[in-house]
Amino acid sequence: MSKHEQEILNTVNLRGTVTVTELAQILAVSDQTVRRIVIPMVERGDVKKVHGALVSTQNVMDPPFLARMNKNRAAKVAIANCIADLVEDGSSLAIDTGSTSGFVAQALRRKQNLTIVTNSAFIASTLSMIEGNRVFMAGTQLRTHDGAAFDRAAFEVIASSSVDHAILSASQVHPTLGFLAFDQCEVDISRAMIDIAGRTVMAVDHSKFVSDRVKPSLRLPLPQSQDLIVCDQQPDPVFSDLISGSKLVIARSV
Repeated sequence: MSKHEQEILNTVNLRGTVTVTELAQILAVSDQTVRRIVIPMVERGDVKKVHGALVSTQNVMDPPFLARMNKNRAAKVAIANCIADLVEDGSSLAIDTGSTSGFVAQALRRKQNLTIVTNSAFIASTLSMIEGNRVFMAGTQLRTHDGAAFDRAAFEVIASSSVDHAILSASQVHPTLGFLAFDQCEVDISRAMIDIAGRTVMAVDHSKFVSDRVKPSLRLPLPQSQDLIVCDQQPDPVFSDLISGSKLVIARSV
């Protein structure tokens, strides 16, 4: 696969659907050149061609995880690209199993020589078959609905590691309760990843900031002064006290 083909495939898989004109702008080539490049890709089934655009044929795990990946996709793509821009080649990262983290993994495919520790089979497979990367799958027994591991082996692999960044997600953000999750195992994995990281990056899209109802009941550790919160929109002022202790980065859509 050529460099242009790989870049097209990464972009289409990340966004779901991309127009030919957008791809031409990304590659700095003409629309006609893009159409010529994608002919063998369509024939191989790498992408699907529709009128004026390309559509991903990627099978993202099982239906529940796919549904979460497709929810607020544009916001998650913006956040993922923003985080990837903050990561230098050769960095080490611990990445949790959230759907936004899945997009971060896809965006990180353009980086080189990464060391990855993750309890997500999707993230491990996304980044493992790239020359120069070292990927450590934390855990042996995977959950059926998202391919994530939370067994003893997962915690042992994480505890034995040391990374530059921990990329974490949350099920909801509440102005007084903070960052929330549904399952205790998700809280425990987040805490384990925070413990081995020099900096935590919370990847949360605007839909997660909810002040009038609480569904998840378990609190994740609060970000510290050196940590980042990456969101696609400025949160409502009611969240100002919560996010004031760390740096907020607004990811812009491209």
